[in-house]
Amino acid sequence: MPAFAETAKPAAAPTSANIILDPWTGPYDGVPPWDKVKPTDFPAAFDTAMKQTKAEFEAILTNPAPVTFDNTIKANELAGASVNRLFAIWGVHSSNLSNPEIRAIQAEWEPKISAFFNELQLDARWFQRVQYLYQERENLGLDKAQMRLLERTYDALVRNGALLNPEQKAQLIGYETEIAKKFSEFQNKVLADEETYILLTDPADIAGLPDSFVASLKAAAEAKGKQGWAVANTRSAIQPFLENSPRRDLREKIWRAFIMRGDNGDANDTNATIAEILKLRQQRAELLGFKTHAHFRMADTMAKDPDKAMDLMMKVWPAAVARVKEEVADMQAIADKEGAGITIEPWDYRYYAEKVRKAKYDLDQNELKPYFQLDNMVAAMFDAAGRLYGMSFTENTGTVPVFEPDVRTFEVKRDGKVIGLFYLDNFARPGKRSGAWMTTYRDQFKLSGTNNITLASNNNNFVKGAGGKPTLISIDDASTLFHEFGHAIHYLNYDITWPGLGNTPRDFVEFPSQVNENWLLTPYILNTYAKHAETGEPIPQALVDKIKASDTFNQGFATVEYLSSAILDMLLHNRTEPVTDPRTFEKEALAKIGMPREMVMRHRLPQFNHLFSSDGYSAGYYSYLWSETMDADTWAAFTEKGDVWDKETAERFRSMLLSTGNESDRIEAYRAFRGRDPDVKYIMQKRGFPLPAETAR
Repeated sequence: MPAFAETAKPAAAPTSANIILDPWTGPYDGVPPWDKVKPTDFPAAFDTAMKQTKAEFEAILTNPAPVTFDNTIKANELAGASVNRLFAIWGVHSSNLSNPEIRAIQAEWEPKISAFFNELQLDARWFQRVQYLYQERENLGLDKAQMRLLERTYDALVRNGALLNPEQKAQLIGYETEIAKKFSEFQNKVLADEETYILLTDPADIAGLPDSFVASLKAAAEAKGKQGWAVANTRSAIQPFLENSPRRDLREKIWRAFIMRGDNGDANDTNATIAEILKLRQQRAELLGFKTHAHFRMADTMAKDPDKAMDLMMKVWPAAVARVKEEVADMQAIADKEGAGITIEPWDYRYYAEKVRKAKYDLDQNELKPYFQLDNMVAAMFDAAGRLYGMSFTENTGTVPVFEPDVRTFEVKRDGKVIGLFYLDNFARPGKRSGAWMTTYRDQFKLSGTNNITLASNNNNFVKGAGGKPTLISIDDASTLFHEFGHAIHYLNYDITWPGLGNTPRDFVEFPSQVNENWLLTPYILNTYAKHAETGEPIPQALVDKIKASDTFNQGFATVEYLSSAILDMLLHNRTEPVTDPRTFEKEALAKIGMPREMVMRHRLPQFNHLFSSDGYSAGYYSYLWSETMDADTWAAFTEKGDVWDKETAERFRSMLLSTGNESDRIEAYRAFRGRDPDVKYIMQKRGFPLPAETAR
């Protein structure tokens, strides 16, 4: 697919009469006109954008001059301004502002768009031009970045079907189009289930819940025109309920509703959709010459081989399962001591884990939460970026359009120069997909000399404080805040020339974000920003000491919850015979790897958006562990200095790994930064697990 950038204005393209496609105006090299966009504008915008894109592409393919790097690769890099703007705005509407109208447009147009771009990518004339340049590459006088861009462009075309015959290309486009339909179907079904809620009407139902959380549940009910307390079927509402409610019957009811999203045998059941996606993926992989979908997806990653990714996961899995057994034993002991008369079940895990935390470390999450005000934690993450990378964030909310009243904006500078505009959409609401994510509306690149200001956004699903009170978040939520901001730091620090070298391998993408989590619980951040919501007093040192002492608490649960999802992703996609019954496969695969019965995967297959709303993380969910292995090793580079704010190490990290995009091989870039490959021992130590035998020797 052409690597569309933000600056091309080819005369051959039809002009637009649609606000979504028009060049952005205003400050920061132009900003999205969120206040002027209507859902009804999208169909015409999609149609016009495809015509414009086709015209731009034809201008490249029919250029009568001899084929050169500039009139082929560079011209392609500069193409696609209007379509980039369109997809930036569409992405927000489909992820942050979804509604039945948007979902209907999504179902109709995304398969058409998929087919269109696949046809462009597979145009034989395009491959002929790129192939000629590739064969002549040593004679073209290219610099290192140009050579890498050319080689990666050629490799991607071959990997994605450029060498197929016309019949096979038509077959491939058919697969891609059907897959796009199924992605839209899956995403909309899961979102429909997440828009359900459980209404509590008896005051006894909310016993034991923190006041701030109760207020948010009441506000959620009122927003739906109901009396009582509404627990939305999303992680941001379910998790604090499971941690705090002494009502075991309600914990089970709410837990079952959450883990059964997409798996209720009704109109929103996703199992058949998953089976179709798996079949189509395997057919596509075989057509492209790959053994499995996992081999296809991992061909352009750091790990390269499914077995290598699985090997890393299985080095960690046994220690994580062993730790879960210890954690369950601790919980069962407390339940027995209290005379609860129960055996720990999955809906008990979070509740009794908090009791263990209190018993072992005299630490209560509800005691901590008042010190973690969302606004303070936002200020903390900005301060950390300033201390490490010389970045400054100045709020300018109200000066540029936003797509939702709660969205805040910030001007970003480094060394006194404006490098970005940062959008922050923190709160859960109907129509917003669950989870947390980062995206850019415009990326930095120097090729055209303009539009070098990055427009980046973070999107979270925190439960907003009710009645104008401060929003209080858990340590886990604060970690998510820092994680997503790490993605933003990565893109805001880009200093690259070519848009096509801006996409890093999937198993590198999570690395900068996971590194950024490390600064959250440092003494400076806690002592400066963890202040009580009512008194304004800083967090007591005794609480800080307890946090540090409990650093590896519940790591068995956290690791197994994630790794079970990652392992099943790989088992699901590293096979030649597609799974036809996802529900049975999940049950049998978990039993085979020894999944503790007291737990469920973080993402069960029927709601696993990472895998089935796009190809993005399919055969790639392992990348969090792969990236965390690098993250733990990188954190060691800071701690070895004796100062986690060491500016020399931070600048080397920024200049060698953050700012360079994919201008060089990411493994080689990491080796240049650290002097060696990442060592798995650091992630084991970080999680408090014993080292694997071969590492310990």
